[in-house]
Amino acid sequence: MTGSRVVALGHYQPAKVLTNDDLAAMVDTSDEWITSRVGIKTRHVGGPDEPVDEMAAHAGAKALAAAGLQPSDIDMVLVATSTAIDRSPSMSARVAARLGMGSPAVMDINVVCSGFTHALATADHAIRAEAATRVLVIGADKMADIADWTDRTTCVLLGDGAGAAVVVADPGTDERPGIGPVLWGSVPEMGNAVRIEGTPPRFAQEGQSVYRWATTQLPPIARKVCEKAGIAPEELAAVVLHQANLRIIEPVAKKIGAVNAIIARDVVDSGNTSAASIPMALSKLVERGEIESGAPVLLFGFGGNLSYAGQVIRCP
Repeated sequence: MTGSRVVALGHYQPAKVLTNDDLAAMVDTSDEWITSRVGIKTRHVGGPDEPVDEMAAHAGAKALAAAGLQPSDIDMVLVATSTAIDRSPSMSARVAARLGMGSPAVMDINVVCSGFTHALATADHAIRAEAATRVLVIGADKMADIADWTDRTTCVLLGDGAGAAVVVADPGTDERPGIGPVLWGSVPEMGNAVRIEGTPPRFAQEGQSVYRWATTQLPPIARKVCEKAGIAPEELAAVVLHQANLRIIEPVAKKIGAVNAIIARDVVDSGNTSAASIPMALSKLVERGEIESGAPVLLFGFGGNLSYAGQVIRCP
């Protein structure tokens, strides 16, 4: 079967930056309190005239330009988001319209924080099934729209942004595929540990439960992702986990055993951007030239629904 590979990336963040000191003027918190508990220093926040589909389209356009492709070259658009503007039209349809695409298949994927890695696997499967040849995969969320700005335990976490990848068919001439097999799953009985609910919708979570689950249950699963890809953790060039909280990222990365890998820490500057966090962090690492083309990178998303999905890819 034909495999697939990521050939280009792009990302976008709003211009407005909210610092820890800014938050301290809004709720009972401080830079020291936030930094010690979650490791975040700043986050980008979109304004009312900056909807999530616009952020997604900016990231997508950047990825297309990097790939040397026109919007009309894309035959499928997948957008991972939990902050869609409406039930219909979908975010993917809005992005396709903004970019002036022809008639691509369009689909939204709502698995919250693990949405991008789910969407990337879906793109890979569509290409392997010969249902698509060039797919634009985007993770985009405007978490500021669902933040409770009176709750210091959650509002300090959240930021806005979008990240995108162009995925194309790969004839599979290399020993290892450009996108390795996915390992995904969830813990349904604990799904309420992360919630977006109410009218208007607001983000809430059981922080300690999520922390314990992530730091104890996820490292063995991430190692199995590497095993499925036929690669040892110490061979990884980079590890890009969902940018939830630096106090989760660092212990999970250590337990995976990727001793020679760059560990993405974009959460420090961007906060938790949900489905946008992995593609945005990866795009920045590539843009800065920190990962060589063809190097193996572990992507591993986790969070809402207590779901997870991961795969090893070859860096574009």
